[in-house]
Amino acid sequence: MNLKNDLLLRAAKGEEVERIPVWTMRQAGRILKEYREVRAKAGSFINLAKSPEMAAEVTIQPVDILGVDAAIIFSDILVVPEAMNLPYEMVEKKGPVFPKTVKTETDIHALNTEDIEHHLAYVIDAIKLVKKELNGRVPLIGFAGAPFTIFCYMIEGKGSKTFSLAKKMLYTEPEISRALLQKITDVTITYLKAQIAAGADLVQIFDSWAGILSPEQYSAFAIPYIKQICDAIQETPVTVFAKGAYFAREEIGQLGCQVVGLDWNMSISESRKLIPNKTLQGNLDPCVLYGSFNEIERNTKAMLTAFGKQRYIANLGHGVYPDTNPDNVKCFIDTVKSF
Repeated sequence: MNLKNDLLLRAAKGEEVERIPVWTMRQAGRILKEYREVRAKAGSFINLAKSPEMAAEVTIQPVDILGVDAAIIFSDILVVPEAMNLPYEMVEKKGPVFPKTVKTETDIHALNTEDIEHHLAYVIDAIKLVKKELNGRVPLIGFAGAPFTIFCYMIEGKGSKTFSLAKKMLYTEPEISRALLQKITDVTITYLKAQIAAGADLVQIFDSWAGILSPEQYSAFAIPYIKQICDAIQETPVTVFAKGAYFAREEIGQLGCQVVGLDWNMSISESRKLIPNKTLQGNLDPCVLYGSFNEIERNTKAMLTAFGKQRYIANLGHGVYPDTNPDNVKCFIDTVKSF
């Protein structure tokens, strides 16, 4: 299907664009009252993510309401451990909690790696619905968590500031760690390919906890697995967003991905030098969106000027925070579009 607005894809491939494309991480979510209404109807986050119709509805909301240049499928990175037989619960104010975690080699052998498309059919169905309803208006982004970030949750069993249990495993049981990372990688490749077959136009790998590793450990336990994913996916552009891994930008820039996402701690000029031949995405501090319209415009224009018009996708340096006023998000998007 021909896209009416293919700015994001052209920018991702390094082709020339008339204007900078823009979307925001977590654009489908709590900032929109329309999302909160659907979420209330679903009863829980997990019910919402598992209902293809509802997930499709909230995926498309930001396209209609905010005017972004891409939709991103409404889902969660933790559907992968769930498909591998490690279910999670979303606890209010606490986030995801895994009743069962991976502690031993036996636990790793017990993980499921079969029929992933069947286990995650609800995401695939949501993608098909979104593609049909978008009718080529904008591209659809699919995504998955990076193997190390998923590993963190499978070992730790919940969110953490340090993920010390997961890191302990890397130091004390490196072989077991690699076996688990490989299983996650294999499942992730299958899952992303299924998303692409269903219609995803671009896929993003979120390494949310990249920043807790040392440069040496990131090279040993994160990069090789992200590389396998990038090498396996040739059908669409791939974006790698490794939050906090400022030390690994050069290495990430050498992977077979087309786009590198930057967080707001990463200098734009330095990143362009370290990653000269890829499209960059980012990297406005989400807290800028708490400011006045003037403040948002000023900061956004400064960022756009620093990145330049080509080989660039405008975004925040992390997901938009849930208590952000949607009008402020729209101000950011409109500023980019009129730049």
